[in-house]
Amino acid sequence: MHPTLRSPTLKTLKAPTLRQDFAASLVVFLVALPLCVGVAVASGVPAELGLVTGIVGGLVAGALPGSSLQVSGPAAGMTVLVLEAVRAYGLPVLGVIVLATGLLQLLMGALRWGRWFRAISVSVVEGMLAGIGLVLIAGQLYSMAGTEAPDTGLAKLAGLPGLLADAFGSSGARASFLLGAGTIAVLVLWKRLPRQVRAVPAPLGAVALATLASAALALPVAKVEVHGLLDSVRLPQAGDFAELAGIGVLGTVLAFTLIASAESLFSAAAVDRLHDGPRTQYDKELMAQGAGNTLCGLLGALPMTAVIVRSAANVQAGARTKASRIMHGVWLLLFAALLPAALAVIPLPALAAVLVHAGCKLVPVRALTALWRDHRGEVLVLTVTAVSIVAVGMFEGVLIGLALAVAKTAWDASHVRLDVTDKGAGPVQARLSGNATFLRLPRLLDTLESLPHDRPVELDLSGLHHLDHACRTALENWAARHGGAGVERVKVTSAVMSGATGRVTAGGSGTVPGESPGAVPGGSGAVSEKVRE
Repeated sequence: MHPTLRSPTLKTLKAPTLRQDFAASLVVFLVALPLCVGVAVASGVPAELGLVTGIVGGLVAGALPGSSLQVSGPAAGMTVLVLEAVRAYGLPVLGVIVLATGLLQLLMGALRWGRWFRAISVSVVEGMLAGIGLVLIAGQLYSMAGTEAPDTGLAKLAGLPGLLADAFGSSGARASFLLGAGTIAVLVLWKRLPRQVRAVPAPLGAVALATLASAALALPVAKVEVHGLLDSVRLPQAGDFAELAGIGVLGTVLAFTLIASAESLFSAAAVDRLHDGPRTQYDKELMAQGAGNTLCGLLGALPMTAVIVRSAANVQAGARTKASRIMHGVWLLLFAALLPAALAVIPLPALAAVLVHAGCKLVPVRALTALWRDHRGEVLVLTVTAVSIVAVGMFEGVLIGLALAVAKTAWDASHVRLDVTDKGAGPVQARLSGNATFLRLPRLLDTLESLPHDRPVELDLSGLHHLDHACRTALENWAARHGGAGVERVKVTSAVMSGATGRVTAGGSGTVPGESPGAVPGGSGAVSEKVRE
């Protein structure tokens, strides 16, 4: 933990700080390298474009204000959405989509909307990531076996049994799948290795071992295709912008913007918990992400988000300032410029395995158990969001999750309790507490109308936090009907006007202290309330 974290100005870049940032930047570079390449390949774009996004994330977003130690680059959480966009509209239009995403993020940051992303239900975000994780795992299992994955999430899941059977039907598919499975095993067991070995980041170590095993055993597995950095970069053409007129492309832009922004800002909140330095300035961080995505779009690269794995590695490696993430972008640039041929020896099953492992981390299996004990409604929102993303699609699934979260909040906010006490003689006492809204009105009226009609009823409203117009009107009508069944008059009062004690007396002969008659002209019911707004 670092008591002070400052921007890397000339005054603050002292030798100890620079040394720590330099060491941390190397660690982040080694973590980012296989992930940038793997995300690009899984997204259906040239591997070099993943490096371009990582470079922009380091040099551009890393230099801008917002979050002190957060690292940005291509993210596994965007893989499924990018792959769908590339398949539907083509690689040239991807740059336009990412460019529009960046401009929207800049606008939202300028309007100070960044902080409002913290209002998004955590269950929706976790459900979104879980759905992405499930689709990512299913899709990359096909890549591990060297076969083409189906287009839809449900088709991917349904085809897994047949995939496993086919994977062991041919020598090539078997070798590819076993190499990927071995890579996953290395990733899982890496934490148990000696400390000296664990100095190498797990993704890099696992991919390196898989590359050595593939070369030593001459395995017939596919390798990364190298196109060259400059050949992979493509500026959007004027005709590409015409695609923005389509509803499908606009929906994809909104999905990119929502998911990339939410993932970045939630990642920032998580990174803030890892250190005790300056907190994230959410609006500025959103603008930093927007600036990075705008440049990525101009270069035709992948969208950029903040990524928790690289950010956590940055903090844990001892980074003190934003210089570490800037330098990690420099190392990625040097690698892409000087050693692009090194990508050609990396087996694709190993990269697919890295993403399968990353997808598993997106599914909060352990957290669901604890959440189920205390907040079952949140589990429902999370599960429905994840299943909707798998069954319908990314954008639709997120909208379904948001709608369900709003509905759940409205249901919780309308919780009302009616306690009835009947001592056999005298008035029947009923007490309402909570929030009385139209959502619970049918059940509330059923209970009130089942009370004895030949005896007075005292309805205490002092426990209510909120009473909406529909419930107030219904209570007045109920009191009028109930009082009309008896011989006695029922007077109507309003606590807002008279400061009454918060009771409704229906069918009784007494008068509540402080009441004033005549609130409901021509009626025989009485409602007197004391409600805290």
